[in-house]
Amino acid sequence: MSFSSFPQASPSHDLTPLGWDDAWAAEFTPYTEQGLVPGRVVRVDRGQCDVMTADGIVRADTAFVTPHDPLRVICTGDWAAVEAAGNPRYVKAYLPRRTAFVRSTSSQRSEGQILAANVDHAIIAVSLAVELDLGRIERFLALAWESGAQPLVVLTKADLVPDPVTLGHLVQDVEATAPGVQVLTVSSLNGEGTDVLAAVVSGGTSVLLGISGAGKSTLANALLGEEVMEVQEAREVDGKGRHTTTTRNLLALPGGGVLIDTPGLRGVGLWDAEVGVGQVFSEIEEYAQHCRFHDCAHEAEPGCAVLAAVDSGELAERRLESYRKLLRENQRIVAKTDARLRSEIRRDWRLKSAEGRANYTAKRGGRV
Repeated sequence: MSFSSFPQASPSHDLTPLGWDDAWAAEFTPYTEQGLVPGRVVRVDRGQCDVMTADGIVRADTAFVTPHDPLRVICTGDWAAVEAAGNPRYVKAYLPRRTAFVRSTSSQRSEGQILAANVDHAIIAVSLAVELDLGRIERFLALAWESGAQPLVVLTKADLVPDPVTLGHLVQDVEATAPGVQVLTVSSLNGEGTDVLAAVVSGGTSVLLGISGAGKSTLANALLGEEVMEVQEAREVDGKGRHTTTTRNLLALPGGGVLIDTPGLRGVGLWDAEVGVGQVFSEIEEYAQHCRFHDCAHEAEPGCAVLAAVDSGELAERRLESYRKLLRENQRIVAKTDARLRSEIRRDWRLKSAEGRANYTAKRGGRV
C-alpha cells in the first residue's frame, strides 16, 4: 500500500483535508493537555496502525485500544490520540465516532465487525457485468443507513451494457430498490460518470463497499487519478474477482475528501440494523401505518394495508419477502446478544405452537 496520495510530511501538515474540524479539535482538548497529538487512522494491521498526524504518517502500537469487544477496537477512519514521541509510539485513545459501519461476521458466534468509522457517504459498488442481485443491494443499504452515513449506489462497468434502453431499465430496478438513494452509472474504462461521483464525494469521508469483482479498486483508481490500488480481472463465468484489496485503507482524493477502500465482502450480514431495514423499505413502513392492527405482521391479518398494496400491484411481492427476510435475520442476530429479546421470541414461539395445536384439534372436531 502506497501513501503517495497524501501530502508529503511536514511539521505544518494540515489535517483539515482528512476531515479535521473545530468540533473534533474541541473533543481532543483533554488529550492535548496530556501531550498527545491527533491523527487519522489510515490503515490497521494486527497490533499496529498507520496514522496521519501533523508530522505525516506514523506507525503506532494499538495495545491500549484493543478491548475484548470487537466493536470497540480502533479501525480505519478513527481519530486517534497518539504519543508525540517514542519508539514505539502508542495510540492511547480515539475520539467518539460520529458514524460506524458495522456488519455481523460469518462466525457462529455472530460477532459484529466494524469496517469503517466517521464516514459521510457509503458507496455501494455493483457490477453491471453480472445479473443484478437486488437482495444484496438491499442488505448493503440497510447497513449503510444504520451506520449513519448517506448511501450511494454506483453501477460499475456500464460500458458492458451498450444498449441505453437496457441500461435504463437496470437503473430503474435499482432505484426502486433504493428509495431516497442516488444511483449513478460509471465506467472506469472510459471515464463515464466518474466526474459526477468525484463531485459527490469531494466533501467528507466516503467508504467504498461491494463484493469482489464489483470494480471497487478500479473505481478507487479513477477517483484518485492514479494507479494506487492493484486491479485483477474478474472471472467471466460469474463476474467474481479475487480480493485485490486485503486491508481497509484511507486515501486522500485530489478533488477533496477522503476514500476508505475495503476488501470485497463475501457475506453481508446484518448487525442490529432494524432502523436501516426500515429506511430501505420505507414504502412498506408507510403502508404499514394504515394497517388495521398496529402490530400487524403483514402475513394474513385482516385489514393489512401492506398485503393490499401487494394485491393491487403497488408493492412488489419480492420487496415484501426481502423485507420479512431481513427483519427475521436481524431479530436473530439481536436475540443472540439480548437475553430479554430471546425470551420474548421463545414466548411467541410457544404461543404460536399452542395456537397451531388448538387449530389442528378444532379441525379434527376435538379429536387429538
